[in-house]
Amino acid sequence: METNKVWFVTGASKGFELVKKLLSEGYRVAATSRTVESLVSSFGEASENFLPLNMNITDNDNVKWVFAQTGEHFGNMDVIVNNAGYGQIGTLEELTDQEARANFDVNVFGSLNVIRNAMPYLREQQSGKIFNISSIGGYAGNFPGWGVYCSTKFAVAGFTEALAEEVKAFGIHATVVYPGYFRTDFLAKDSVKIPQNPIPVYEAARSSEQAHLDEINGNQPNDPVKAAEALIENRIHRCISYSVSKPKQ
Repeated sequence: METNKVWFVTGASKGFELVKKLLSEGYRVAATSRTVESLVSSFGEASENFLPLNMNITDNDNVKWVFAQTGEHFGNMDVIVNNAGYGQIGTLEELTDQEARANFDVNVFGSLNVIRNAMPYLREQQSGKIFNISSIGGYAGNFPGWGVYCSTKFAVAGFTEALAEEVKAFGIHATVVYPGYFRTDFLAKDSVKIPQNPIPVYEAARSSEQAHLDEINGNQPNDPVKAAEALIENRIHRCISYSVSKPKQ
């Protein structure tokens, strides 16, 4: 890809080393997070090539404003990376309606807010690429205690496949990405929520899952820098699963 392209990355403070790699290679980047301070701390102050933005992905008006700021700063945008989201642990019986809806609000409806507000810019220039980050849990759902989270990521995969057909006439490409275990902050406590009302009979299953998370957090086998390189070099045709060296076609 040409290094003068503008990338718009959500959930950037936890995003696959992508923003750091993009900036180091001379790309222009608009990066969003719930707290702009985390972006400034990680990547530096706003500049000609970098625009850190506070964004509430569940607030469509706020998302629209963020895109307007990005358009004003850079003049255009070329690649959208829908990466914002969080994990929700809990069996289907344990999780409240509020907890389940909150996970969908961020992971699904928040991503739709981004797409809805990105499309007018991409359509006008008749080009662009959208990467929607699903999960290995959106590819296979046999992860006990992750049912709601997996269902949000299946939804991301489903609407991306439809989106790809809807936008190809405008010269826009949409791709769903299914990351496996990468060494990111996703499994950290501030990225994964536990059930508010745990049911004792599920404690064994939940404890086993938590022990697994504690063991693998920080020791994930896949390198986030390689994932970033694959996105930048446009080597992602459908998904990243457990390896980024041979992306599935």
